Amino acid sequence: MRTQFFFIPVLFVVLIQVTKPDLVTDRVALLALRSSVGGRTLFWNISSQSPCSWFGVRCEQNRVTGLRLPGVALSGAIPLGIFGNLTQLRTLSLRLNSLTGQLPSDLALCENLRNLYLQGNRFSGEIPEFLFGLHDLVRLNLGGNNFSEEISVGFNNLTRLRTLLLDSNSLSGSVPDLSSLQNLDQFNVSNNLLNGSIPKGLQKYGSGAFLGNLLCGQPLDKACPATAVAGNATEPANPTDENKEEKEKKSKLSGGAIAGIVIGSVLGFLLIVLILMILCRKRSRKNRRSIDIASIRNQELGIPGDKSGGELENGGYGDGYSVAAAAAAAAMVGGGGVKAGETNGTGAKKLVFFGNATTVFDLEDLLRASAEVLGKGTFGTAYKAVLEGGNAVAVKRLKDVTISEREFKDKIEGVGAMNHQYLVPLIAYYYSRDEKLLVYDYMPMGSLSALLHGNKGAGRTPLNWDIRSGIALGAARGIEYLHSQGPNVSHGNIKSSNILLTKSYEARVSDFGLAQLVGPSSTPSRVTGYRAPEVTDPRKASQKADVYGFGVLLLELLTGKAPTHSILNEEGIDLPRWVQSVVREEWTSEVFDLELLRYQNVEEEMVQLLQLAVDCTAQYPDKRPSMSEVTRRIEEHRGSSLREGIDAQPDNVNDADDSR
Repeated sequence: MRTQFFFIPVLFVVLIQVTKPDLVTDRVALLALRSSVGGRTLFWNISSQSPCSWFGVRCEQNRVTGLRLPGVALSGAIPLGIFGNLTQLRTLSLRLNSLTGQLPSDLALCENLRNLYLQGNRFSGEIPEFLFGLHDLVRLNLGGNNFSEEISVGFNNLTRLRTLLLDSNSLSGSVPDLSSLQNLDQFNVSNNLLNGSIPKGLQKYGSGAFLGNLLCGQPLDKACPATAVAGNATEPANPTDENKEEKEKKSKLSGGAIAGIVIGSVLGFLLIVLILMILCRKRSRKNRRSIDIASIRNQELGIPGDKSGGELENGGYGDGYSVAAAAAAAAMVGGGGVKAGETNGTGAKKLVFFGNATTVFDLEDLLRASAEVLGKGTFGTAYKAVLEGGNAVAVKRLKDVTISEREFKDKIEGVGAMNHQYLVPLIAYYYSRDEKLLVYDYMPMGSLSALLHGNKGAGRTPLNWDIRSGIALGAARGIEYLHSQGPNVSHGNIKSSNILLTKSYEARVSDFGLAQLVGPSSTPSRVTGYRAPEVTDPRKASQKADVYGFGVLLLELLTGKAPTHSILNEEGIDLPRWVQSVVREEWTSEVFDLELLRYQNVEEEMVQLLQLAVDCTAQYPDKRPSMSEVTRRIEEHRGSSLREGIDAQPDNVNDADDSR
């Protein structure tokens, strides 16, 4: 009985090919696809005569123009007679399923196809020649399949192509010259069985596009074998004689050469011993779990790598991995000469607390605390310090503070006076000639950056839409409060690593007000991913520049991509421009993080938030909304979804729920 149901829709599709295609034929073709490979995973309401309301289906002018079914457990081979009726398709996305066999040849009839995403399936065989007749193709991703044979020069026919991804297949032979693809900005053939040299025109895509093959030449480190040039080299008449001559040359080493070899060996041995001693010393420092004042005063402030100015990725407080390093914590407090400021009666300065502090302790309590390095950020290194009572605080050791002590106190007291639900409270500070420390409440869940881009393994908990939109709203409210303190008050460093999270995933904005304390050298290149085009000095960032940074943060939440994402860097574009290019190509759904596509009925809300992010990242400041308007729009989007009872839970495949 089930076999009959399988053949009837397919047969019907073949029969109606002789008639003029319309939405009816599109509907039948979609049902045939569902019967063939969809099984019970596509809960389409087949009682509806129009397929335009079905999940993943997009219509224009009474025809299906988009079919996006990523990660919905499609399996098996796609039969002929389906795509021959979906002739108005412009976007087809069947990525991350379990489809097998060869691509159906009637896909060649979709002459308007612009975006084809088939990555992450098990398609096999040679890449079919009919693809090279789809001259409107702009994006083509066949990665992560079982395609074999050689890469055809026929790809040169697709002159509009901007993305060509063929990685992780079983393609063999050489990489052809694709010089006709003048618009190509994404290219990848890594992890195949390719060999030979890389064509000069493709070397600009970086080594990552070619790894996992037997290829040679730039941009890989592996040089291609030198080829003999006629007239420049001659072969020896007798290879045996040549070997004999080489042996004689090697046996005639001078005494100076022998002495040089001996001296070089001794020096190399001593260098290895020195390196081992340094590594052992670093290891012993990392293993210390307590801090005592005498050892601090004997140190020359600073920890290995602390003055590099670099940043670690994906940390909790200003970027970085959490690692146990009590020695690093010891270095964060110095006993340098003190001339002014509050003291504890012995001439040493003490911590100055603000009125919002719930726990008061002194500097020696902090020095005795066990500590971990949380990471290095734009304004300095952050540490987690656990006091003797078990309470944890976050301590930021500022770098490159260039203002006077009086000016520092005036500015930091303004920061400490800010008290809002969605800000990370600054509870105390310490100032001396050599050290400037800020003490904050410790946020146990770390940063949004770590949550989005950290663990991608099997144990990762996907961030659902409710959590992401809630984080966006909380961060917006925190920034809105900062802007309400005056027209010249701004954050100056909005980014995902400065959005910290409570145990219930509520957002807290950190590092506010610090851009006014440090010099311009404390702004590494990484911040440029969030920096508004008009900003040249981060200390003079406006409120509209904050809006731009928040817009980038929204895009990060929606796409799952960091502004420093490797593919974006290789293309030489920033995240806002990448998203805008995707939207222009009419494949909006492709920008969203794959984790978000697991949730039903939130696509409209995601698109609304995407539009808000695009508005926030407008090129000109006067085109961007205010933070109060941003907050209002997020509240409206979330409120409407809650009133309509939108289900933001993952798809639950259940045979009992089949609507057929």
